[in-house]
Amino acid sequence: MHRDLAALTPREREVLTLVRQGRSNSEIAGDLTLSEATVKTHVARIFAKLELRDRAQAVVLAYETGLVAPGSEA
Repeated sequence: MHRDLAALTPREREVLTLVRQGRSNSEIAGDLTLSEATVKTHVARIFAKLELRDRAQAVVLAYETGLVAPGSEA
């Protein structure tokens, strides 16, 4: 499995961090002042670039790669 976060854009990393927090696409859109369609595109690109099936795998990856630390809010 490809797990290179360097493949992500800074915005995709930001979206992944919010996914890790359990935020919905709608909530992420509000947080980042984006359309929900744009957030869906970012999430789809994250999944494709990192070969992930779903949000659960994305959360695990965020922890495994150190993008976020347990107990962190960001």
